[in-house]
Amino acid sequence: MLLPALNKGLWMSAKLIVPSAVFGTLLGVVVGTLRVFGGTAVRRFFDGYTALFRGVPLMVQLFIFYFGLPAFGIYFEAYGASVTCFILCSAAYHSEYIRGALHSIRDGQLKAGAALGMSRVQTVAWIVVPQAFRRALPGCGNEIIYLIKYSSLAYLISCMEVTGEARAIAAKTFRFAEVFMVLALYYLFLVSIATWLLKRIEDALYIPGFGRQK
Repeated sequence: MLLPALNKGLWMSAKLIVPSAVFGTLLGVVVGTLRVFGGTAVRRFFDGYTALFRGVPLMVQLFIFYFGLPAFGIYFEAYGASVTCFILCSAAYHSEYIRGALHSIRDGQLKAGAALGMSRVQTVAWIVVPQAFRRALPGCGNEIIYLIKYSSLAYLISCMEVTGEARAIAAKTFRFAEVFMVLALYYLFLVSIATWLLKRIEDALYIPGFGRQK
């Protein structure tokens, strides 16, 4: 009873985590780039977006998306509310890592791009952002690890991922210690897999003599 239910919840957790990590990272790169190279109005808009999603607890964001937005005629199912909320919140944190990394790239590279006949947009897109992304990878990796653990909040809006399944079984059987110890092993497994994958990506994108020491 325990393992089949947890495995079912684990599949739901994977369906929450994978799209949230991928699209949260991509959106974070775009937002972080616009916060550095966008116009004044664009920078202020995305600064506000980042401050909002970093400043409000994720649990409160989930409640707003699932319980609050229907008052304005916007309806999400539990899964859709969870994934949308995770993507937007994760992107806000990723944008901070990307913004910091972009500021570490020397302005001379923009001038070098112009000297080669590239437009400012081309220089930012093909020269500056790829370098900044490599530098931001450790921070972005940490955010993805946090996302795996934050996904456990989805059960609060009835999205039955692995924590929700574990809680339901524990409530029926009163075997709290056994159930939650097994649940901890499931999260350790997920985090270990993610850590291994992120390390492989860092190694693949590593440039000798640039950034961290290998």
